[in-house]
Amino acid sequence: MPNERGVRMTDGRTTGSARAFELLEPLVQAATVRVHAPPGGYENPRSHRTGPTWGSGFFVAPGWVLTCAHVVGEGGAAVRLTGREVGITFSAGSVTGTVTGRVECVLPDRLEQRRPAPHALWDLPDLALVRVLAPVTHACVWLTDRSRPRFDEVAYFGCTEDLGAPEITGRTTRLRGTAGNGAAIRLGDDDEIEPGMSGGPVVDLARGEVVGVLKARRRSGGGGVAVSVVQLRTLPMAARGQVGLYRRIMQAHDLYHYDQHLSDLDNRRTWTDVHGELPPEEGDPYAGRGRLTPGERTTLCGLLAALPPPGSSEVVRALVEAARGEEPDPLPPAPLSWRDGLGLLHDPPGGTAEAAAMLRYATDVSVAEYREPATPGADEELWDWVRATAERLWRPLRRELGERHERGLAERERRRRASAGRAVYEPARRSGALPTGASVLLEVWAHGWEDVYDWRVSVLAGPAHAGRLTPVDSGVRATLAGLPEALRVPLAEGFRRCDTHETVALLEVAVAPALFGLAVDEWVVVGGVPLGVQRPVVLRHPAGSGPGTARPAAPNPGGAREHPADREGTEGSARWARVRTGPLQDERADCVGGRPRTPATEWLTGLPDNTVPVHCRAADQEPTLGSLHAVRDAGYGVVVTRRPPPDPAVSCAPFHRGLREELADAGRAEVLPERLQHLRGRAYGADPDAYWAAGTGLVWEDPARPLPDEEPLQGDL
Repeated sequence: MPNERGVRMTDGRTTGSARAFELLEPLVQAATVRVHAPPGGYENPRSHRTGPTWGSGFFVAPGWVLTCAHVVGEGGAAVRLTGREVGITFSAGSVTGTVTGRVECVLPDRLEQRRPAPHALWDLPDLALVRVLAPVTHACVWLTDRSRPRFDEVAYFGCTEDLGAPEITGRTTRLRGTAGNGAAIRLGDDDEIEPGMSGGPVVDLARGEVVGVLKARRRSGGGGVAVSVVQLRTLPMAARGQVGLYRRIMQAHDLYHYDQHLSDLDNRRTWTDVHGELPPEEGDPYAGRGRLTPGERTTLCGLLAALPPPGSSEVVRALVEAARGEEPDPLPPAPLSWRDGLGLLHDPPGGTAEAAAMLRYATDVSVAEYREPATPGADEELWDWVRATAERLWRPLRRELGERHERGLAERERRRRASAGRAVYEPARRSGALPTGASVLLEVWAHGWEDVYDWRVSVLAGPAHAGRLTPVDSGVRATLAGLPEALRVPLAEGFRRCDTHETVALLEVAVAPALFGLAVDEWVVVGGVPLGVQRPVVLRHPAGSGPGTARPAAPNPGGAREHPADREGTEGSARWARVRTGPLQDERADCVGGRPRTPATEWLTGLPDNTVPVHCRAADQEPTLGSLHAVRDAGYGVVVTRRPPPDPAVSCAPFHRGLREELADAGRAEVLPERLQHLRGRAYGADPDAYWAAGTGLVWEDPARPLPDEEPLQGDL
């Protein structure tokens, strides 16, 4: 009979989770390290003594150690984390070595400015990446590709001193749930987490993969909290044209295990070998059949790592949806690499074989457009592997994959012919115009009559899938002052999904006109730079009813809310077409000579189609509030607003003069969002000639980007 651990003695050998622990323990111990002061310490650099243990960590790729930020923060609030040198002691076979590492990045990045009080929990995800400063030979763990852990038995490892000397040991427990919107994993109290184990790996015993990083233990008894390794995807995005740190590390991780799998230089067990020896999972509907073998999975990850990374997260999600047959899990964090897409293909719906879904996905990746030219033959090698692997499955799938590959090649050739006349990897859009891909949509609305607000962040598909909305996160009852902090993480996740290697995504802020003064462009989300400097930010009228909201006369089959400019043949559509191509003519809507005025409807409708109405006064007060509704009803899709300076005695003349020159220089409206971003950047960089643009907002009702005809819920009853 099995005991409470599910272990049955059979011919003297353990089975179940105990057997999995026996198999995985040597691999995990070989990759787990002790973190301490640099060799010699800061006060005696010539000494080779390492001093007390700060915590643990583990190699995730050659030369890279993952640990907790609070581990490398040993020493208090005065210590700068990024760039700090630490000591790393590790084992290579029977030899123990010590090397210096440098902290490359910490998460969240605000830990550099705001540290918790002594003995308090550090903010999630509380992670640090350490780059080893010398070439050393070491082992690496196998990281999970799944977005969510399975609540089953795990083992955790770290540095302990039970016998008086530091050593890497492991214990077992079960996962009990998640916290922090999935960023944290709760560990059961089956065993105790010792001091010094923080930063060590948490391993899923059934699947043989690292799912978490030990963070904290409970004050009394056993158990504690770990951080999901998937939070590595929240590493800062790369600058334009560069490969991000997350993609670099995961590429190195997959190529390391691929090389280990193919090598015949020694007979030591690899992670791939052990994956093939793990006991079968209970309740596996495939009983091992219908899944890729461990060797096939390692090979596929290696072949995907040899390709250039995807252009954006949305590219990965689209290919996953095509292979899986349904939209993938929208919960954060977003998939950033080809490997992350595989993690969304486990256990596909309707009993579909997992291997078939992964082979469809790999086929589509082999004919995808990459962000840069692939190494010659890399995409063909992936397709050759797909075709060979399908041989062990069934004939209809082999035929389907072949047809899928042919269609993909034809489509790629069509796209390349369409791009003739420009560089192959040059962005296919007009200079200064907005990107045609997905954008991030922020909606904020009043919570009833109270002075608090509900919000929602979504990904709004581009014109190719007009009106399609993918939720990211939502919240209720936030104050205006609390909105920037409440929205910091959801907005960062939205940008990760939509930003590409060529350009940053547009942020569309859909609020009632009374909230057009919301200073979203001044919020800081990542990188310490205001949003309006990092990317184009525009205002939208919200979906649903409200003053000045024109509803379509007939049902809209696309399910998207119309603006008067959306309907062909209307005055609004004529205005949009005219203002988009220019030239532009500004017209003061809410003031004359610096004094407020209320524009007449007849006057607004009689202005030329290339007019851009300009507002210089507070949006939540009359006459500006009424004017904003009136210009929308008159069909104007491009409108300028401004948050006036605190001193009401300051003249608006410099603003109107600077804006007139800017509109004349722009020539056409389609470049205004990016030109306004550039103006904000100049003002942020202390250019006095751009100070007039402070607080400027742009209302941008692009008919090609309709908002879904779906009103957000108005809070709880």
